[in-house]
Amino acid sequence: MADTVIVQPQVLEQLIQQKLAAAGLTDQQAKIVAEHLVFADASGIHSHGAVRVDYYAERIAKGGMNTNPEIIFEETGPSSGIVHGQNGPGQVVVLEATKYAIEMAKKSGVAAVGVRQTSHSGALSYYVKKAAQEDLIALSMCQSDSMVVPFGGKENYFGTNPIAFAAPRKDGEPVVFDMATTVQAWGKILDARSKNKDIPDTWAVDATGQPTTNPHHVHGLLPISGPKGFGLMMMVDILSGMLLGLPFGKHVSSMYHDLTKGRDLGQFILLIDPQRFTELDSFKESVETMVQELHETQPAEGFEQVYYPGEINQLHYAKYMAEGIPIEKNIYAYLQSDTVHFNQYSGADAFAQTGSGE
Repeated sequence: MADTVIVQPQVLEQLIQQKLAAAGLTDQQAKIVAEHLVFADASGIHSHGAVRVDYYAERIAKGGMNTNPEIIFEETGPSSGIVHGQNGPGQVVVLEATKYAIEMAKKSGVAAVGVRQTSHSGALSYYVKKAAQEDLIALSMCQSDSMVVPFGGKENYFGTNPIAFAAPRKDGEPVVFDMATTVQAWGKILDARSKNKDIPDTWAVDATGQPTTNPHHVHGLLPISGPKGFGLMMMVDILSGMLLGLPFGKHVSSMYHDLTKGRDLGQFILLIDPQRFTELDSFKESVETMVQELHETQPAEGFEQVYYPGEINQLHYAKYMAEGIPIEKNIYAYLQSDTVHFNQYSGADAFAQTGSGE
């Protein structure tokens, strides 16, 4: 923690909001994005928190993010629809899409909503948690640019293509699980670069296809569990890309190659009202029982307790929101500076080796 500073959540949010507004977002847009990034940092997902501000500011300043989108919801059926984001700020577009999906799911029992033409939308756990807090089961996934070596291959094809899931429970916060379909998200590589720390040799490969521990030498990431992760990332690209008539696989726009153009990314949201299948209180009690039984499971050697998937992030959130969030000193210094962006965490200098990085 020697290279971090503890920042109160409201202070961090204000600093991020000011930086993004200076880059060109409206105050309301900047506030939404800032709230999201603070959520990520408070959840311990630092790869999707304040470290992203410089990149967002640069893309906004260069015109690669539409600061005046007309976000339109096209209802295509009683339980389906498409949100046209016009390459607006990802957090703004997808939050709006989630709100549409929540309303639809409560009305019809199920909502399948696609998001067309959005920018990078950050940590997906933020959106599914919103839905679960409305007593809905939520699944969300999005495509990203090519940065993963497929199982049995040597060249990048799919992106990290994350998946997030959430369900309400009787007591406490919803169960929330958020994962990349790679061993680690690209943001973890970004985080390691900012800290100049080595990575495990199971995360990624270099330009020759060999495992590497140097985050600056990473050319491609590895799918989780080999062919199984490879299959999941294909599924995500079909649902959030092809299903919406968007580019897929290696055709998805690069996050860093041209910051003057919109990303045209896709995202898929599926919400289910559990009351259409079972009694709500009984369902929430079952989820609560599962959590308690996992907590009571005898831990293996080297572990103090068994947690449900995603629970560590929830514990981080409660702690950091109450006590302050650890932020890298160089990132904090940037947020306090008068500089809109300086390419340390984005752009060609940081990502020249791959041109990728969701």
